[in-house]
Amino acid sequence: MHISVLFQEVLDGLQPNADGLYIDGTLGFGGHTLGLLQATSPNGRVLAFDRDQNAITEARKRLGENGVLDRARLIHASFAEMGTAAPANGFTNVDGIILDLGLSSMQLDSRTRGFSFRYAAPLDMRFDETDHVTAAELVNELSADSLADIFWRYGEEKRSRFFARKIVENRPITSTTQLADLIASFSNRKQRTHPATQIFQALRIAVNDELGALERGLPAAIELLKPGGRLAVISFHSLEDRFVKQSFRELSTDCICPPQQPICTCDHRAVIRLPRRKATQPSSAEIAANPRSRSARLRIAEKL
Repeated sequence: MHISVLFQEVLDGLQPNADGLYIDGTLGFGGHTLGLLQATSPNGRVLAFDRDQNAITEARKRLGENGVLDRARLIHASFAEMGTAAPANGFTNVDGIILDLGLSSMQLDSRTRGFSFRYAAPLDMRFDETDHVTAAELVNELSADSLADIFWRYGEEKRSRFFARKIVENRPITSTTQLADLIASFSNRKQRTHPATQIFQALRIAVNDELGALERGLPAAIELLKPGGRLAVISFHSLEDRFVKQSFRELSTDCICPPQQPICTCDHRAVIRLPRRKATQPSSAEIAANPRSRSARLRIAEKL
């Protein structure tokens, strides 16, 4: 069962109202969508996106069992496409949007999808199984320099070039455990997490163009909000949170000229306000109940 992270905090931040229109950018098992539909009864509607068809199938069952499926529209697509997909489905001037950027427990616990090195599985890692590029293709076909760039950019792996060379020297690599064991065999550091953690994160981000989707989806989300509408973003690693934090800071500032410039020439005007400057983190109780939530950070923006 996928546990929706910061569930109540998201609802409190979005302040859902009856008759409202909402968008869930990452449906997953449907937890946030279900919460929004229940909080906006009887007429609130939710448009939900997910690249994983399996997630849509399971969420559809869950929403149906709770009697709210008739007020939800589920789309097999990336939230990066909401700029065109939402208006096409009658969702403009929406009241709230949630972007949960995390990997769902269903995906992480799958023994066949290749997201986790705990299970022997093909190196796949695709959210959308109709996409063409898999992690195995990146690992076995890219040059050492290209792999190192992925490990550094998306995993912030300090030994990116070393591990990339070792991977190239030991190809072909076809399974999750083969890759994880290879990385572990060349890691001489004692650390709290498995030494392959950052490399698996980097490969997953690269396979699914996760940062590219965020770069396209965040501006589209703000554009779709009506004045007073709110956007909630949950990130799970520093790359995502850094981008969201910087974007929110810029979008909530009137002038973005260099501080040393005496006269404003940018004509930039704030389009959002931040109800809270700092990110909201899970409580100790939530972390105890769901350890995977420990790295989550929630940021809220309200459109002016």
